[in-house]
Amino acid sequence: MEATIKGTTMQVLEVSLASGEEVISTHGELSWMTPAINMSQTASTGASHGLMGALKRVAGGGGLLLTRYSAAGGAGMVAFAAKLPGHILEINLSTSGYLVHRHGWLCATPGVTPTVGFQQNLGAALFGGDGFILERLEGSGTAWVELAGETVQYELGAGENLRVHPGHVGVFEENVGFQITRVPGILNRHFGGDGYFLASLTGPGKVWLQSMPLPILAASLSPYLGGGAPQGAAAGGIAGGLMGGILGGR
Repeated sequence: MEATIKGTTMQVLEVSLASGEEVISTHGELSWMTPAINMSQTASTGASHGLMGALKRVAGGGGLLLTRYSAAGGAGMVAFAAKLPGHILEINLSTSGYLVHRHGWLCATPGVTPTVGFQQNLGAALFGGDGFILERLEGSGTAWVELAGETVQYELGAGENLRVHPGHVGVFEENVGFQITRVPGILNRHFGGDGYFLASLTGPGKVWLQSMPLPILAASLSPYLGGGAPQGAAAGGIAGGLMGGILGGR
């Protein structure tokens, strides 16, 4: 197996598979593939979790089944394109897992198991009806995740703390302490414009933050997607449909 990340601001992950090799993704991630690639649906990633892992995905708002891409009768290639300007990050799992923002996981080798790692309702207006969700990637193998905008990495020392708007949380090692806290001060919460909650990340461990999370992008665009003047109705309808498709996705 050989994986190549191509592009700059709208990156594409190309995975070349030898006969018998495979990768697994959630639904809707495929961009293109060669004829030697077979698609099938599976509830298991090949790791030990099986049905329990599938049920945990459903509990977190995901699907019961995953899509398996396998090369049969010869080498093949499958590609996954980024949905927003940003970066694709490769992470290798062995002894510890990673937590990833809910729209981040692209695909993984069969030994990696995706499950829900954290779920809390922080307000439907910003994070939708399912609330704030982090996926946990565990097991053994390689996974690829998508981060929106620029990516900033920090390596926190033991006890070192970073407080982050929840939408900017991209990926972090599972040994990093994580909890949701309130923005300090009543006036800050109600008049500061920065929301009510912060994610508290405490080391040791690595953290990757994203500069343009999807919920914040949607909130920034929402004033321009309303009814407006009649001459802008067609454009508004197209833009509204686009945002509806993005927000209603995985």
